[in-house]
Amino acid sequence: MNLPHGRPARSPTIAAFLSFLWPGLGQWYVGAARSALLFALPVALVVIAVGMQMLGGPARLALALLTPSTALTVVILVGLLGLWRLISMGAAMVAAGRGRSWRRPLPLATFGALALTVVVVHAAVGSYAWSFYRAGSEIFVADVGPDILPPTRASDLPGGPTASPGSEPADPEARVNFLLTGIDSSETRTHALTDTLLVVSVDPASGQVAMISFPRDIARFQLSDGRVFRGKINSLMTYADRNPEEFPAGGLPTLVTELGYLLGVPIPSYAAVDLAGFARMIDRVGGVTVNNQTALDDPAYGGWTDGRIGFRLSKGLHTLDGEHALAFVRSRKGARDNDFNRARRQQQLLIALERKLTDPATIPNLPGILSDAEDTVRTDFPQDRLADMLELGQSIDDASIRGVVLGPPYATNPPVSESGGTYFLRLDMDRLAALSIEIFGKDSRYSTADVPAESVAP
Repeated sequence: MNLPHGRPARSPTIAAFLSFLWPGLGQWYVGAARSALLFALPVALVVIAVGMQMLGGPARLALALLTPSTALTVVILVGLLGLWRLISMGAAMVAAGRGRSWRRPLPLATFGALALTVVVVHAAVGSYAWSFYRAGSEIFVADVGPDILPPTRASDLPGGPTASPGSEPADPEARVNFLLTGIDSSETRTHALTDTLLVVSVDPASGQVAMISFPRDIARFQLSDGRVFRGKINSLMTYADRNPEEFPAGGLPTLVTELGYLLGVPIPSYAAVDLAGFARMIDRVGGVTVNNQTALDDPAYGGWTDGRIGFRLSKGLHTLDGEHALAFVRSRKGARDNDFNRARRQQQLLIALERKLTDPATIPNLPGILSDAEDTVRTDFPQDRLADMLELGQSIDDASIRGVVLGPPYATNPPVSESGGTYFLRLDMDRLAALSIEIFGKDSRYSTADVPAESVAP
């Protein structure tokens, strides 16, 4: 039997199914070549564009989706493609079922089942892209602008390096510096303490990474405007927030600037991590593996959700869940343990987590990881450099990472006659300047600026 216009009869069910597989195939099946091209071409262009993005690997594509505008575009595109498939399926079925044979129960039931599948699949893909949009909108904050920056940065000092405040250098070979701060807050506290202060510096040209930890007990240090902050460094952020007349920049920008001033290099970016959420992220990736160098036995540790007291961890390799990983970087009161060892463990755990997050096996868990990160991480790191940092991070081995904790000999506890019995650490600016030049070379302001290399008097 032939249909009008000389076209042979075709099955509406098959036509709808073919356009379900690829828009336009159903039209080709019924002999409508122009309609087939019209429906097939937009989908082909989208597939080619996605394929080109995939050439850089799925992880690079995932990072691109963290840009809210990109993720939102994908969400809209997924919805439009779903609608396009439905229109193509319906048009193919009607074209094949001339004489209204497409209204028979089998074609209608088939179309309904296929349409439901399209809606479910595209809704799932859209929600996946939406999770990136939400995460990118929450995690990445606006660049730190001049209106909230303190008047003096390390980069503004005579002989100091230059960098645009609040942004990384445009040169892909330029050193990347950022502050990772772990904010330890809870419902029982009236303030947050930045008990993790870790500056990470990556040199793309050499593939070398430096991780410099500032112990929380550093105090009585000089600020970039010449004043001396007499409190401990882990309280600077909260103090600056509460005293805007002294620190108009606010808490976190002040902290970032002053650490850069002390270290001798500008720190254009930061990442602030809530430690409680940090534990959830570790659980989400299936835990992290660390090589504990010294057995830990802290009878006073009380950070467990079930209320128990004490933390023990034997020497050797361990895969830690989120709660035990948090204890690993929080504990410091065990025998022969201290804040300096804890800072080294923080560096170790950060490397372990970075290895886990850059593992392609974690990609299926990305929506959950992003959901945790929404409530855990805030950063002003430029999104357009994330993919480069991922690629560099995957190529760096542990031997290329240098960890430094600014305890002895870079900072020491003054004698009682000077400290009055209060424990704090005072930086040895001579040693710190030498370390800065050793790590950063000519990028360090200490290499050219006439900066007094002497400890600040209490």
